[in-house]
Amino acid sequence: MHLSRLRLALVLLVLGGVLAACDKDKDISPPVALVAFDSHLSVQRLWEAKLGGKDKRLRLALAPAVDGGRVYAAAADGEVLAFEAKSGHGLWRTKTKLALSAGPGAGSGLVVVGTSDGQLVGLEEATGAIRWKVRTTGEVLAMPVVAPQAVLVRTVDGRVHAFAADTGHEIWSNDEQIPRLTLRGTAAPVVAGDTVVVGYDNGKVAAYGVGNGDVLWDTGVSPPRGKTELERMVDIDGHIEVSGHDVFVAGFQGRVAMLALDSGQIWWSRELSSYRGLTLDGETLYVVTADGSVQAMRRRDGTPLWQQDRLLRRGLTTPVVDGGSLVIADFEGYVHWLDRASGALVGRIKTAKGRVTNAPVVADGVVYLQTDAGRLFALRARAR
Repeated sequence: MHLSRLRLALVLLVLGGVLAACDKDKDISPPVALVAFDSHLSVQRLWEAKLGGKDKRLRLALAPAVDGGRVYAAAADGEVLAFEAKSGHGLWRTKTKLALSAGPGAGSGLVVVGTSDGQLVGLEEATGAIRWKVRTTGEVLAMPVVAPQAVLVRTVDGRVHAFAADTGHEIWSNDEQIPRLTLRGTAAPVVAGDTVVVGYDNGKVAAYGVGNGDVLWDTGVSPPRGKTELERMVDIDGHIEVSGHDVFVAGFQGRVAMLALDSGQIWWSRELSSYRGLTLDGETLYVVTADGSVQAMRRRDGTPLWQQDRLLRRGLTTPVVDGGSLVIADFEGYVHWLDRASGALVGRIKTAKGRVTNAPVVADGVVYLQTDAGRLFALRARAR
């Protein structure tokens, strides 16, 4: 990562923190205060664990991964840990002695984490033993993806890499030219069969063959607009969904759109700004806008269905589906449950003091999330 680009990324990080704060000397709207509501869910804290290694407001991509009845987590100070999903019992702990910045990704017997200095580390799922270490071309700020064919990772310099799961040998890499000024963060690749879909900081989405890296298509979803570099920022940093033959994507100061998986053709798009991305459940899309509005849209044409504005400017994560609810965490460590049909708030719990940057993970009716302060929680919400 070039020094000038690092500085720009850090400037944006600081600006984001200022805008999220309540500054009495400036005309900046503060985060919406939480108010009481009629709760329909009882949220139980099943277990928690201390991971260590605080994320010092660097917007790292450290979040739990669930695979085969286990939960895997990584801490900024270099530790990678495995727990029994049901009980939280610790299974193994590996000290990599590296500054971890993304992961873990898990699957096919492998746990993969990325570092701030551009390394990728593969560990054995069963024991935590390090299988391989390789160096990429830039800081890893997107969750590594462990697919049957390869391990895929997106780096901040605009490249996507594919590595062999058994040896870490690089199979292929591709890149996109990215602007000088971008948001800090990158979208994780999404694998659908033999295709991997990747979002970029220039507002483009591209698809490659997983096995060989062949470019299948490259589509501009959110063309840059405006005179200044700040106005022309159109990063696609949030979660991308692939369902059937469709790709769903949302970008900062850009659009939310549906594309064809086989060609990249845009079927519909709507003006919208989001750096968190979206999630899909059946025929409904759910997206968090840049200012913290939670919106539901009809999958087939993007028609708005509902909008929830009681969590504005609270630094929300990407929403995830938990039964009949959406789950979203915020900058104060609160976790909120919204009714999927109406958007109404139906449940809430405070986990710990401090921000939750990355989306929770839901598996078998349990919500797992990691705070930036290095704590892992397992939660279950049930009707009262």
